[in-house]
Amino acid sequence: MKIIVNPAYEHLRKFVESIPDIFESEGRVIYSGRNLIKVMTVDDGLEINIKRYGVPALVNRIAYSFFRAPKGRRAFSYPNILLQRGFETPVPIAYIEECKWGLIKYSYFISLQSSYRRNFYEFGNADVNDCRDVVIAFARYTARLHESDIMHRDYSPGNILFDKIDGEYHFMLVDINRMSFGKISIDMGCANFARLWGQKAFFELLAREYARARNTDEQYCVDKVLAHRKKFWIYFAKKHQVKYKLEL
Repeated sequence: MKIIVNPAYEHLRKFVESIPDIFESEGRVIYSGRNLIKVMTVDDGLEINIKRYGVPALVNRIAYSFFRAPKGRRAFSYPNILLQRGFETPVPIAYIEECKWGLIKYSYFISLQSSYRRNFYEFGNADVNDCRDVVIAFARYTARLHESDIMHRDYSPGNILFDKIDGEYHFMLVDINRMSFGKISIDMGCANFARLWGQKAFFELLAREYARARNTDEQYCVDKVLAHRKKFWIYFAKKHQVKYKLEL
């Protein structure tokens, strides 16, 4: 078993080492699917988020064991890049990797639990006039993110947490094992919004504010955002149920 602990949380090493043994029986489940996420509280009252990644398919077990970093390892490494560039994401505590016959089995990413309780699922059927301020703030935030050479490759509603603090919206990215670092073109940036939920007017406002923040043509961004969104959701709807009123 491989364990990496953030030096700032070395005092939690014993707890971290116990996680594979206690994970099934302890903690509060906040997500259950192929991966399982639980929240646990350590002795000093600190809330810890623990994500256990499901056992990969054999070909990926081989790839993650010998050729590329597993998802949990990337989730542990990437936060420092975001935090150093001034963007919020849960502070990483540790990474655990279990192996069997030399191949990765379960892996765990442990971080501080976010205090932000809102996410972008709430905008699926929202009237844009009821969320105008947060859309504008989010567009500017995303422009700043992209101009800092950061792109979340799974920019979906549940991976963007936010809250309003002292009159200002603050955003936090989670599930960041899929990231790109490097120059983000306007077209790449517009495509990044495709997975979000929302009505057409939501995306038109989002695109215009994003364009303004990046000093580029507004109508070009509106056209690109809507085109990328349409392409994604037409494909998605063929295989999955769309859980909001999809307006293309």
